[in-house]
Amino acid sequence: MSNVKEMETAVMFWAGGDPEETLAPLMRLGIRCGQIGIPGDLNLNCASDWNKALRAAGFMVYTVFAAYTGEDYADVPTVDRTVGFLPPETRAERERRTYQVSDFAAGIGAPGIATHIGHVPNDSSHPDYQALREMVQRVCDYAAKHNQTFALETGQERARALLDFLHDVQRSNLGINFDPANMIMYGTGDPIEALGILREHVLSVHCKDGDRPPLADSITLGRERPLGDGAVGIERFLSQLRQIGYKGPLSIEREGVDPAQWIRDIEAGIRLLEDVKAKRG
Repeated sequence: MSNVKEMETAVMFWAGGDPEETLAPLMRLGIRCGQIGIPGDLNLNCASDWNKALRAAGFMVYTVFAAYTGEDYADVPTVDRTVGFLPPETRAERERRTYQVSDFAAGIGAPGIATHIGHVPNDSSHPDYQALREMVQRVCDYAAKHNQTFALETGQERARALLDFLHDVQRSNLGINFDPANMIMYGTGDPIEALGILREHVLSVHCKDGDRPPLADSITLGRERPLGDGAVGIERFLSQLRQIGYKGPLSIEREGVDPAQWIRDIEAGIRLLEDVKAKRG
């Protein structure tokens, strides 16, 4: 990311349509780097088209996120049942898909891939924990063939549990994409404290906001909010990023809204980040 400035404002966006049309609104907003999400049903024979469009726009994709067909984030039990590498009936298919996403990332020159792997079981002797660890090891090894990192999205487990898992996997190209809102919405801890615990493993971050779960039932998820409207505290978050020495992009993420609202929320998020960064000089 040699052409990306320290803590440059970036955006998390999704592939799907024409690459040039997808990039156009980002370019109008002055964004020149970001993370691209790959829906589970997207035909990945489009890497050359994306590479051409990215080069023409001078846009840098630094992380390619893999999503999978059948995932559902309705509530915590549904997440546990459907998301990432945890459901045993979809592991083989999703492992193959992750390799394809790694190949796509190599085709567009992205240095990293990432995904939600699912909730890491608390018991390290459980067969699901062992299967998850071994699958992450294999994905890391495959990504390493492309000189890529592999980032796990935060939020579904507490920071100490995730730290233990990272150490257990024992792969030098493994790290995390730190999403403070996910920790808020899953009720898994204070993201600022968690960022300090996981500091050595942070490869990238999402600037996203959200509310805490409305019920203390360990089932209901909190609601995502526009950046600055939730419980994260973006000034605290950026201050902690500086304290841990993070210098990478700040990728604004906004999900679950229509395209017009998405543009408005991203634009407002850009203004907020730039204002907060300007206060620090």
